[in-house]
Amino acid sequence: MKLFLKTKDFSVSGESFELLKDEDLDMLITTPQPNDLALYYDSENYISHTDAKTSFTDRLYQTIKRRNLKNKTQIADNQNVEHKNLLDIGAGTGDFLVSAKSNGFSVSGVEPNEKARTNAASKGIELHKDLGELNGMQFDVITLWHVLEHLPNLDQQIEQIVSLLKEDGSLFVAVPNFKSMDAKYYKNFWAGYDVPRHLWHFSRTAISKLFEKHHMKVVRTRPMLFDAFYVSMLSEKYKGNPFYLISAFFVGLWSNFSAWFTKEHSSIIYELKRAE
Repeated sequence: MKLFLKTKDFSVSGESFELLKDEDLDMLITTPQPNDLALYYDSENYISHTDAKTSFTDRLYQTIKRRNLKNKTQIADNQNVEHKNLLDIGAGTGDFLVSAKSNGFSVSGVEPNEKARTNAASKGIELHKDLGELNGMQFDVITLWHVLEHLPNLDQQIEQIVSLLKEDGSLFVAVPNFKSMDAKYYKNFWAGYDVPRHLWHFSRTAISKLFEKHHMKVVRTRPMLFDAFYVSMLSEKYKGNPFYLISAFFVGLWSNFSAWFTKEHSSIIYELKRAE
């Protein structure tokens, strides 16, 4: 594998990392991968594990999250499955499961972070610590919203996830896209890399090839349009730009416009089904 880019952890540790490219999969790999990843999540700056609304960035994140929750819930609801059993992996503070439950789903979730599980429990959502606690359950819908990039032992984890999906079930995977315009524009400052918490960095080709090995195929993709603006805002802040909001708006707009032609959005939702 060849060096693709050098970057660093802008949000927690400040440590430097390399991104190596797997040419066969068209995927980037964070190197080195820390032995104790939990240390890199143990920060108030890691907003996915809190419901913080302190800073402007926090409030903007929560606003975008509420908008995305509606979209995600609608995507799941469109499956028209009979039993409506849903599993959310990397459930964070449980907001998506709250929304899915209110739309008639029987919900389960997995979240390794204790603080996030506690926040979810306060909303009436009891989360499992890991997939092993699910004891062979089967689900109509499984979702990973910006989670796959965090999972160690990737092939093993995908195999375990697929085993929990019913034969006619749907799997939804949302991940950043390192081939997007905003990723190319910001380079080592691109917030979508978020090393070392993001262990892997996917392209469309990578997602297809990784899941093909587990007899799954991509049947549909959807863009996450708001991500281009939010990721651009964080990237501008990492660059130290005092006018980050203005710059981020135009870069996010440019990224979404270019993706209209290239289909390389900042983040992409992949819908996968079992291959026939």
